[in-house]
Amino acid sequence: MRRRLLTLSRVAFLELTKRRMSATSMAEFLTKSPYSPPSWASHLRPLPSHTFSLAHRPTPIHRWNLPNLPNGTELWIKRDDFTGMELSGNKVRKLEFLMADAVEQQADTVITIGGIQSNHCRATTVASNYLNLDTHLILRTSKLLADGDPGLVGNLLVERLVGANVHLISKEEYSSIGSEALTSALKEKLEKEGKKPYVIPVGGSNSLGTWGYIEAAREIEEQLKCRTDGLKFDDIVVACGSGGTIAGISLGSWLGALKAKVHAFSVCDDPDYFYDFVQGLLDGLQAGVNSRDIVSIHNAKGKGYAMNTSEELKFLKDIASATSVILDPVYSGKAAYGLINEMTKDPKNWEGKKILFIHTGGLLGLYDKVDQMASLMGNWTRMDVQESVPRKDGVGKMF
Repeated sequence: MRRRLLTLSRVAFLELTKRRMSATSMAEFLTKSPYSPPSWASHLRPLPSHTFSLAHRPTPIHRWNLPNLPNGTELWIKRDDFTGMELSGNKVRKLEFLMADAVEQQADTVITIGGIQSNHCRATTVASNYLNLDTHLILRTSKLLADGDPGLVGNLLVERLVGANVHLISKEEYSSIGSEALTSALKEKLEKEGKKPYVIPVGGSNSLGTWGYIEAAREIEEQLKCRTDGLKFDDIVVACGSGGTIAGISLGSWLGALKAKVHAFSVCDDPDYFYDFVQGLLDGLQAGVNSRDIVSIHNAKGKGYAMNTSEELKFLKDIASATSVILDPVYSGKAAYGLINEMTKDPKNWEGKKILFIHTGGLLGLYDKVDQMASLMGNWTRMDVQESVPRKDGVGKMF
């Protein structure tokens, strides 16, 4: 009898959790709502007051059968590349909090900054446009290209389609002046023109944006509670490009029920830089924890930010062919490549583990690599049709 009551209680709990997640996923798009943090994060300060519903959530988690994993290792993937189309990727979770703050401050313009193919800048432009805010993007490119039309490739196409104001800056100028000074200068200029700009830092990575992946940790918790197989992750793996995502997911895993060890693969700068930067985000939330205690950061930048070796690009092609999961070349691609290299070097460290890999999106970045990847795409041929084949109309006659 007691076992039956416990079983019924578990069924009721799972049903309640499913209904709660369904309500979250069905939240009205572009709705601003009061925010209630997870109970385990309620001591953090400052707490966000509101959030905007921008992402399609919860994003799915499924097995990811990469070849040549260590013995007994299970790899799973969380598809944050499914958070939307124009808004796809991890940046949308941060923007749910940042855009709510911009509207709360009665901004009419949003300023942000990043690389020429920045996923964050594309997502910010789309989110701003949905909310009737102008967008000004400072985009870093090479010295040779900073004075010309930036083109319509990848993220740039979406940004320019939806009306972003693009300001080009050379990598040298960016390095010597710094992102904060550049955004401040543009803010001052727009204010003199009567605008009310709101500045979002590189990648949306500030203490407020960190809440996006604190909330993602709660989402993963709830997804696991809905399962009947008792799945629990030993490790979480994610790319690191600006620091906000790893700060949020690491803190959420540490404080909440996940208790998974987080591995971040940095695609720019070095691990020491990111340990210090993440520490600043944690201190900004009065979290009272040391970044080195909650995340392990690995160097995966290779040739440099947004630069790929032929081996990395072949890896992307091989993974897509083997699993139908398409990784981007700048973030998740380098993180997955780094993870497999770590597993190859030290398989014992990963044997028997259940690992969750977070796909942070960035598909549009592949369009910037088409020339480099062309030689990998050999599977096409001219169809050979005999003249004697009789005509037969199909559905949807074209001519």
